[in-house]
Amino acid sequence: MKSPIADKRICVTGAKGFLGRFVVARLKLAGCRDIFEVRHSDFDLVRGDDIERLYREARPEIVIHLAAVVGGIGANRENPGRFFYENIMMGAQLMEGARRHTVEKFVQLGTVCAYPKFAHLPFKEDDLWNGYPEETNAPYGIAKKALLIQAQGYRDQYGLNAIYLLPVNLYGPGDNFDPASSHVIPALIKKCVNAVAKGESTIEVWGTGSATREFLYVEDAAEAIVLATERYNGRDPINLGSGQEISVRDLVHLIARESGFTGEIRWDKTKPDGQPRRSLDVSRAVELLGFRAHTDFAVGLRRTIEWYKQQ
Repeated sequence: MKSPIADKRICVTGAKGFLGRFVVARLKLAGCRDIFEVRHSDFDLVRGDDIERLYREARPEIVIHLAAVVGGIGANRENPGRFFYENIMMGAQLMEGARRHTVEKFVQLGTVCAYPKFAHLPFKEDDLWNGYPEETNAPYGIAKKALLIQAQGYRDQYGLNAIYLLPVNLYGPGDNFDPASSHVIPALIKKCVNAVAKGESTIEVWGTGSATREFLYVEDAAEAIVLATERYNGRDPINLGSGQEISVRDLVHLIARESGFTGEIRWDKTKPDGQPRRSLDVSRAVELLGFRAHTDFAVGLRRTIEWYKQQ
């Protein structure tokens, strides 16, 4: 069956990023051929005049906004102002441009960091406003959450078909392995693989290991985003996750095993754990998108580790 978006002119921001590459590939698999891939080198999406130029050149019918300034706990602690400002400015101006240029559909990605620090498990979309986010990533999470309000407000006042998706932490080949800005999985893979290569007997890991996380393989995330672009036209946010929770301690041991690291793991308990637990209720994605994550976590980790080794 032909995709309902196959003949649409689709603009993808962050198209050359970690997630963007997979979303573009998934769109092509769905039969989309008219895809405008937005690169940071061509358009600075924090600047209003660049966004106006983008809409004039791309003439999109659908915008999928993936571009973000993002990082792990360390990067969030060092850049709270930048992460807030650049993320909210990109999203707010892009959505305003979509309104002014009568775009048919705007797909905004949120973040699991928007959820309250002590939200009930599993996180349900209706609990998004029941508390303040975890402090280290609150500026980023609140900036992203504000875009949900904009999307709903623009829907109510202007009729803009803006949808909002809440992905959990992503991982997979092509992830960011820069220790200054990477998330937990690529950071741990880099430590373990490098330790094996250098013959080192110990690695150091932040926190106590007691925090839990949920992860979604990047190809599964891309599938969910394209399904939402095809099928969903509602105002309510939708969680995108695997529905599986793992402690950071178990995650470290799993990555060490898959990487071949057999040395000592030292926990730096002076460093923060971040949000105590993260686990999403994914029933809305199943019901409204027909989406279930299907990549086994250990398999996805192996693919990611092998990709990193080959680099």
